[in-house]
Amino acid sequence: MTVQLNLLSSETCDEPQSSIAPRPMDGRLSIESVGKIYDPEGAQVVALHDCSIDIEPGDFLAIVGPSGCGKSTLMNIIAGFDNVTEGRVLLDGQLLASPTAPPRPGSDRVVVFQNGALFPWKTVLENVMYGPLVQRRMTHAEAEERAVDLLSRCGGLDKVAASYPTQLSSGMQRRVEIVRALINEPKILLLDEPFRAMDTVSKAVMHQHLLQMYRTCRKTIVFITHDLEEAIYLADKVIVMTSRPGTIKSTITVSLPRPRTPQMALGKEYLALKAQAIASVHEEAKKAFERGEREHA
Repeated sequence: MTVQLNLLSSETCDEPQSSIAPRPMDGRLSIESVGKIYDPEGAQVVALHDCSIDIEPGDFLAIVGPSGCGKSTLMNIIAGFDNVTEGRVLLDGQLLASPTAPPRPGSDRVVVFQNGALFPWKTVLENVMYGPLVQRRMTHAEAEERAVDLLSRCGGLDKVAASYPTQLSSGMQRRVEIVRALINEPKILLLDEPFRAMDTVSKAVMHQHLLQMYRTCRKTIVFITHDLEEAIYLADKVIVMTSRPGTIKSTITVSLPRPRTPQMALGKEYLALKAQAIASVHEEAKKAFERGEREHA
């Protein structure tokens, strides 16, 4: 990172919770004509074809599309868990993925998965401290100080610092996971349907917590979801992917002002964006269903 953003500096989490952190200088993601074929010598399942996306530093991007369209495959490529068959992925001009480059995970990209990954035998504080300690980027005292400070700034989670994950609600566990990702100071935060299993009320609460974290500790975010309302409410841009082979069908620019409020979901602009997204995704979902029917015939 050219200018490393310290989560405890005046550039990010030292800002009052009502303020908006400045846009970071790093975290520009370029996905250039990416294609992915599984089993190229055999069945040749084309998961992605000619995908191109440009994400500015500090942008909140949501990716939606029918099941099997390649959303998670694309996220795995960005995270460094999978390689590409065609094209390349760059982070701040540095190569992340190409047909000749092996997958390369890194602390500059942190993933929060939908099923959760907190260590049940560690307290909340110990979970958050884990990354900097394992990477030997901080002493124990430094990691503890930063973890406590960050937990306190992100919804008062310092009050449960001594608790174990099983003592927390699913929503609180997810918040802790996001804080654990943020303490590693990634350039990009990758969220893979983190709220999928939650009920409507819990999900709405989590949206507000995530938006608060985004305001105070601004990072480039790539958010995978099936929930179109969620995508529009949270993101700056919504990418709609086609059915397999997945490619970019359309990009919806969300011009709703920040900070976002629940009342915006009742406004004409939000409803128009929602209708646009539904029409685009419905068309692709219908194609995916028809293809599935043919494949099982």
